[in-house]
Amino acid sequence: MTTEEILLDAEDRMEKAISILKNNLAGIRTGRANPGLVDSVRVEVYGSQTPLKQLASVGAPEPQQIVIRPFDPSIIKEIEKAIVASDLGLNPQSDGRLIRLNVPPLSTEVRKKMVARIKELCEECKVAVRSIRRDANKAADTAEKDKLCSEDDRDKLKEEIQELTKKYEAEATDLAKARENDVMEQS
Repeated sequence: MTTEEILLDAEDRMEKAISILKNNLAGIRTGRANPGLVDSVRVEVYGSQTPLKQLASVGAPEPQQIVIRPFDPSIIKEIEKAIVASDLGLNPQSDGRLIRLNVPPLSTEVRKKMVARIKELCEECKVAVRSIRRDANKAADTAEKDKLCSEDDRDKLKEEIQELTKKYEAEATDLAKARENDVMEQS
């Protein structure tokens, strides 16, 4: 691998780690209704586990309510079962055409647990970024051993990899801080 390829690969993988963190943070409940809360719900329908967003449109018309409108009203019972089984702590109410989920305000204790989970997710992301840095540094050493780059090029590449690592760790921290603020905000 050339030095450019090593750097691009590391950056691409770090970007993916941040993207996974964003998805995980979206699923964490705040005091406000957010369609992302039900993204992880999978419904047993048509003989397989199907993501809820493939079966229904999901919206949050009010700050404390999520509305799920199934494309096929005959599967409304299966969607309700999946929501109850999902451990989100939300109680579905159906009128036969759509499902309403009232999102209760979070207690202080629950908010603290959510913040702890956010910190865990952030740390997992940072560990992934550091692991990518380690792999990229190994690739740089290998490139230098295989005479694909000089020692100076390898050292410059390692500095650039470290800069990328700092950038993505800071981005993970910023994302986590923003989500913590959302969770701790009283609605």
